[in-house]
Amino acid sequence: MKVTVENKKGLNKDIKVFIDKNTMNSYMEQKYEEIKGTVNLKGFRPGKVPREILKRQFGQAIFSEVLDKVLKDTSTKALEENKIKPAGQPKLNLKTYGEDKDLEYVISVTELPKVEVKFIENIKFDDYSVKIDQKETDKRIQDIAKNQPNFKDAPDQTKAADKDLVIFDYTATVEDKPFKGGEGKNTQLTLGKDLFLKGFDKQLIGVKKGDEKIVEATLPENFPEKDLINKIAKFKCKITNVKNPEDVKINDEFAKNLGAKDLNDLKTLISKQINDEYKNSLDRFSKNQILKELEKFKVKEIPENLIEEEVKILSQGMSEEDAKNNRKNFEEIAKKRIKVGLILNEFGEQNKIKVTEQELQTEVQKQIRMMPGQEKMVMDFYQKNPSAIASLRGTVYEDKIISTIKEKAKANKKEITKNEAEKILKQSQKEQLDKELKEQRKPEKKVVSKKSLESKTKPKSSKIKSSVKKIKKVSKK
Repeated sequence: MKVTVENKKGLNKDIKVFIDKNTMNSYMEQKYEEIKGTVNLKGFRPGKVPREILKRQFGQAIFSEVLDKVLKDTSTKALEENKIKPAGQPKLNLKTYGEDKDLEYVISVTELPKVEVKFIENIKFDDYSVKIDQKETDKRIQDIAKNQPNFKDAPDQTKAADKDLVIFDYTATVEDKPFKGGEGKNTQLTLGKDLFLKGFDKQLIGVKKGDEKIVEATLPENFPEKDLINKIAKFKCKITNVKNPEDVKINDEFAKNLGAKDLNDLKTLISKQINDEYKNSLDRFSKNQILKELEKFKVKEIPENLIEEEVKILSQGMSEEDAKNNRKNFEEIAKKRIKVGLILNEFGEQNKIKVTEQELQTEVQKQIRMMPGQEKMVMDFYQKNPSAIASLRGTVYEDKIISTIKEKAKANKKEITKNEAEKILKQSQKEQLDKELKEQRKPEKKVVSKKSLESKTKPKSSKIKSSVKKIKKVSKK
């Protein structure tokens, strides 16, 4: 194989590849030998079909298959040997080809620009830790206790009041007829929460243990028996017990019920939980600081095809006229995103950062936990949508890159209070919102895209993910 690289305008290159006919014939010979043992033709024993017969019957199909494989293998090799990373899918232009002929073709490719990342180690960012006051921890524990009340049996003649627990059996009818699901045993209701049927709780106020009470309630829109929706049902309730709430004692036993070793251990765990809540948000703030610094880095030339793809993403959902009016603004935003993506990707490659399958599955499980009650639906979504998995892989890849940058860059470590953390995050959110609106609302461009409004409070990192993933993908070809 002979390869010649011709530099064209800017990042565009033409790579001429020449493979002599003897080499092509050897590929063809290998393929004929490979299929000879699998072809069954009438009048010939398996593996004994003459080459001329195979060529007459399958020659064109065999050559097409060999040509496809040779083009794939040699084009990849040509790019790798010349250390060319394509920005997008290369185009192949066949010059000469055919059986018993030389193969000559041209790879037209836009190359990713060379990116200097050694200065990343000079980036400065704030690395926050939040000092949690003991009062904050105690308050959180008290709030947990309030949401986990204990109940004790009330004296037999005690009338149920708001916040009491009423236990009862019931049978229900609509128009004096029983219906499916119209019976219940040991049903428990905390009065005042209105968790059963709207208005049901109020009608149980004043009942005592042993009472019978008829409660009327309208069956809801989501009731399983469709013909009974919005109809009034009568519930004949037999009150089996009334319990009064009592304050939960915050002690070692309470802590153990929550999975801690003792109360001191619970306080430590809660303090860490509060700290982590702020730490995660502050880490995103630090990440945005780093990304802003990366925007200041210089990249000589941005591939036009990547800019065009990014502009299409930015203008999704807009009319043709609005997209045209915002074109210049979108190009500026696209260049920033792509530049940051190129820098992150180059840094990731130089530091050999990869995403393992275990890390990817951990992220999938994280997404599933964020949708309680819909776990199966979320899992099915990722199993049926490879692009969604690819998007998650890009998220994990970017996060690993940022973590490595934080290890190498210059961290300004700061310990702050919870109130200071809230002020920082509030200001950061305001600045992010102002920037998004400013980008989209230029004086001559009044239109704000739906996409920009939906993402206005997201960390800036989300804006470069498409470029990072795209660049990472093409750089491996």
